[in-house]
Amino acid sequence: MKDYSQVSIPVIKRLPRYHRYLEELKNMGVVRISSKELSSRMGLTASQIRQDLNCFGGFGQQGYGYNIEQLYNEIGNILGINQRSKAIMIGAGNLGHAIATHLRFENRGFDLIGIFDNNPNVIGTTIGNKTVISSDELEEFCQKEKPVVAILCIPAEYAAENADKLVSLGIRGFWNFTQYDLVHRYEGVAVENVHLGDSLMTLCYQINSLPENMGDNS
Repeated sequence: MKDYSQVSIPVIKRLPRYHRYLEELKNMGVVRISSKELSSRMGLTASQIRQDLNCFGGFGQQGYGYNIEQLYNEIGNILGINQRSKAIMIGAGNLGHAIATHLRFENRGFDLIGIFDNNPNVIGTTIGNKTVISSDELEEFCQKEKPVVAILCIPAEYAAENADKLVSLGIRGFWNFTQYDLVHRYEGVAVENVHLGDSLMTLCYQINSLPENMGDNS
């Protein structure tokens, strides 16, 4: 995988959107698209799209645009989707259950190989095609299977101690739903904090910023 460490995080964060839109277009049978056409679908400017893609060498042809399947595959390679890193989930409550059931990990660069919980009522139950394993078996499992990513779906008060243990077991990345920020806690460990409450409050701001007559059907 090439080194794209100099590419800004906002650009990297837009790549999954490009990948998703291109997948939809590919499935519709569309062969090529211009940056202008893609911009109208995504709500970005054509200039922004060209600038983003030029960070990785650029993939378009003057007068032709972008070959959708080629660009889709190239972005997948940049994101490392085909490398399929091993992931485990800590916490099999409602949120963990929903994520494990409905998200296609294998299409996003990961194999979910284990789900762990310490609730005796949950241990042994099945989520998707995975049987929930007791947290007591976590260390032995990690030593044997060597996962590199942990998905944290546990209460915030347990985040730090679980993360410390997981890093000691070889975890190098966290997808963190705990509402406890892990960003600055570990050197050399990748963290993606997901704050659903922050997203909801952002929507709250947008709703309250709309003109008063917008959406008034009376």
